[in-house]
Amino acid sequence: MTYISDHLIKQAVEDRRYLHQHPELSGEEYETSEYIRNRLEALGIEILDFEPPSVVGILKGKTGEKTLALRADIDALPMQEEGDKPHLSKNPGVAHTCGHDGHTAVLLAVAEWIANNRQEVDHNILLIFQSSEEITPSGAEYLVNQGVLEGVDAIFGLHLWQGMKTGMLGLAHGPQMASCDDFEITIEGSGGHGASPHETVDPIYVASHLMQALHGIVSRKLNPITPGVITIGKIEAGSTYNIIPGSASLHGTVRGLTHEAVQTMRSQIEKLTEGICSAFGAKGKVDFILGTPPLVNDVKQSRFVEQVIKSAYGDDHFELVQPGMGAEDFSHYLLHKPGAFVFVGMGGERSAYPHHHPRFDIDEDALPIAIKFFIEIVKAYN
Repeated sequence: MTYISDHLIKQAVEDRRYLHQHPELSGEEYETSEYIRNRLEALGIEILDFEPPSVVGILKGKTGEKTLALRADIDALPMQEEGDKPHLSKNPGVAHTCGHDGHTAVLLAVAEWIANNRQEVDHNILLIFQSSEEITPSGAEYLVNQGVLEGVDAIFGLHLWQGMKTGMLGLAHGPQMASCDDFEITIEGSGGHGASPHETVDPIYVASHLMQALHGIVSRKLNPITPGVITIGKIEAGSTYNIIPGSASLHGTVRGLTHEAVQTMRSQIEKLTEGICSAFGAKGKVDFILGTPPLVNDVKQSRFVEQVIKSAYGDDHFELVQPGMGAEDFSHYLLHKPGAFVFVGMGGERSAYPHHHPRFDIDEDALPIAIKFFIEIVKAYN
């Protein structure tokens, strides 16, 4: 089994704390990418020509017959961090409250291990430090469109996971995380005086019927064993109490665990909008902002990962993950190449707050567990 040296662990903790103190928003991670690039170049790792702020490096293996990709996301969130830990964010209104600083530190440590142990690595290893996981358009999709997966045989990613106890690792065999698409529905009616509704086409009244119908899509158009979510989070209409406005808008999100469920929900939203608005004499238009597709692990690769975890840590350290409705843009890679996405547990007293909470923090005891996981994947893949 792989031994993770005290030096490597100490370096990962230092990297993580430095990155935590210097977070950058999605698409703006230029200082972060310079930090990563300097570290990789010092290890003699070739940097490939992909558009910054993402950084992609490659190490050639002994045989080079196959190429494995390992990915870490590097962006932070537009939040003000709270708490009293000594390594709080130094950038007001920006914070690593999801764990991407830890992911970056882990992959840097893996890069150092591979660079110093090339005799144990058969395959080429592609190191993807990806920008813009937290926004749409996705940094993963952008890298895929640039050709980052050309020649890659399989890809693996991980997420330090507050919802799983430290010391545990797990994944789902198939769908693991949901898609995330946003939408805006505009209803055009005909406004007028609140005292004369019969002379108007009231878009607020139409919107109330449409909202009820939209929430019926999941319960009546999806297979009951296929999860899906349609949420209306924002309504805009009107200016005062006695005027019927000319238009109204609904803003919401659609999430599903299969590509088929997502397509069903999108098409039904469009059909109901057109039909209900037309029935009341209004016009309806749906604009989708397409985000991340469902994250669906390749079952062959996820079974391989399960065996690696059990072999490296013991059977009692593997957890079969129940799919959830959170989203993750690693899904874009899995649309094109086989691979798997793993949760590395870090929940406990040191990491008591959930992801995206202003007091979120990483249990740094999980860092060597995550480093070892990636290295074991590299060594075991054939």
